[in-house]
Order: sequence, then structure tokens, then C-alpha cells
Amino acid sequence: MDPTTAAVAHGQLRSDGPEATRAIGHALGREAGPGTFVALVGELGAGKTQLAKGIAEGLGITTVVNSPTFVLMNEHIGRLHLYHADAYRLGAPEEAVDAGLIDDRQSDGVVVVEWADRLDGWLPLERLDLSLDGDEPDPSIRRLRWAARGDAHARLAAAALEPKP
Repeated sequence: MDPTTAAVAHGQLRSDGPEATRAIGHALGREAGPGTFVALVGELGAGKTQLAKGIAEGLGITTVVNSPTFVLMNEHIGRLHLYHADAYRLGAPEEAVDAGLIDDRQSDGVVVVEWADRLDGWLPLERLDLSLDGDEPDPSIRRLRWAARGDAHARLAAAALEPKP
């Protein structure tokens, strides 16, 4: 991700499997507001789409949410619009702008981009970066590292990702 944009807050979570990853996403979707931008990074099978499905559930979306790898972006309607994009097949970051994956019309909803690391330099400065790693001995366990950039995304992270006392 863009190293010139300092994180306001950051942390780490552990997921014990796909359902736990979806629950983390659900908490994000429940707390998300207009203009939320979630940048997901992780290897194939790390749980990016599970997290996106959870965000959709938290937004009250009832349509099927799948990885938009071949269509680049799917739009879903719930409490807010969800713009679910996938940068995996892009050859260059500029193609995201040319394809309309990142533009101002999305400011009324929530944007979730899988493979966001492929868009370095083109991501909005204010966003929530989530990196999913599966480096535990148990392949179902994931470590989710997050960095909130901007006050609105720091409030989102505090409400959805930080442990409650």
C-alpha cells in the first residue's frame, strides 16, 4: 500500500476460519458509512472474498456476493450500495480508473477492492487497508492486519475491529 499515507490507527486480528472472517466483515459492514473504502490484500484463498461477503451481510445485502475477478466490479444494494471490485486481472493500476473501478460516483456507498496492492498510487488516501495472511501452522487460521487512514476509517476500525472492554 502507499507508504506516504500515514495510518491513524492500526491493529491485528485472528480469524479461526471462513465464518470468523465473515463475522469480521459483518462488523465492518454494520458500521460502514458512505465513503468507506476497504482495500483487501492477500494471497489466493486468504479470505478476501469471505471478508467482502461479511461486509455485504453487514450492509443488509441479500444477493449473492462472489469474487468479481472476471467482471472486475459488482454492485449490490443494501443499506448502502456496495461496489465490490477485484484488481487481480488488471495489467496496470491505471486500468482501474479507465474501467471505472475507482471514481467519485462511489462516494455514496462502500467500496471493497480485492487485490488492492495492484492499485498502488491510485487508491484514495483515506481508506481501511486489510491484509490477510495464512502463515499459522493451521491453514484455516488467518491473521488480519489493518491500518486505518483518515479519521472516518479510524472510527470505523475502532467500532468494528478493536476489542471491546
